[in-house]
Amino acid sequence: MFDRLRRTFSRFVDSIVSTVKEDALGEKEVSELAEDLYLDLVESDVAVDVADALISALKAKLVGVKVPRFGDREAAVRRAVRDALLSLIGDVQDADFESAVARAAEETSPVAVMFLGPNGYGKTTTLAKIAYLFKSRGLQSVLAAADTFRAGAREQLEEHGRRLGLRVIGGEYGSDPASVAYDAVQHARSRGIPLVLIDTAGRMHTDRNLMDELSKIQRVVEPRFSVFVFDAQLGNEALEIAKYYSKYVAIDGMIATKVDSYPKGGSILTFLYTFKRPIYFLGVGQRYEDLVKFRKEDYIAQLIGLQPGEGGR
Repeated sequence: MFDRLRRTFSRFVDSIVSTVKEDALGEKEVSELAEDLYLDLVESDVAVDVADALISALKAKLVGVKVPRFGDREAAVRRAVRDALLSLIGDVQDADFESAVARAAEETSPVAVMFLGPNGYGKTTTLAKIAYLFKSRGLQSVLAAADTFRAGAREQLEEHGRRLGLRVIGGEYGSDPASVAYDAVQHARSRGIPLVLIDTAGRMHTDRNLMDELSKIQRVVEPRFSVFVFDAQLGNEALEIAKYYSKYVAIDGMIATKVDSYPKGGSILTFLYTFKRPIYFLGVGQRYEDLVKFRKEDYIAQLIGLQPGEGGR
């Protein structure tokens, strides 16, 4: 994953190491190489404002860094690049979504989780993956087919429910999505089922009626978690759509889909920097098992060629 952005940072580190002539990195060489890096970042789906902030952070972290004359010169540079990336998203806390939902279910039941995002981003499949994840640890779910707009949406969720052995609560097409979500919560409460996972419509995001629907679901059901599902491959397009959603509905965290076929990697950094919300999981395939817990320090370690666990301080 993220092979293109990883190669970009690798070239940058190699250039810094081969350019430095003194024991410490100078401002001139760092600035020149950082500016060369800028275009590569943008081409890897790092948004322009995020690329600007990263270049500034790199200059601040790299200028004056002591580079040994002998030994592992590259390691010193990689650590400085790592620190620059961490400073960019340091205020975004990793979140153990699985444990947080399980704890919430112990405190109050049922716990409602609302899934947001446009059609085609993998929202319904991601919901099913989450249902599978919790069922595997003994927590049953009711699935709410609150997309009452798109033809086939309820049937798609019902098929997942059949495969997973979970009840799906739906309504007629054109019915009130908030009522469907409410009925699902009441069904779960009456039967002692701890989780309600709410699928929502994702037609054209600029449709104000859609935003009103989503906002109404949040008012009526008061989901404990509202999760925006974004297609990592769409880069800045997905970012602009997420920004629009966030004007009307609360977003607690995110799940990135189609990451297994996404070599660029920059949209992950962009979403973290822009929304200051955790990414809970990466979707890396179509199977129910294909969710990977996201940890920002491991993501950064991967980008700059360190082993998982080496991304931290």
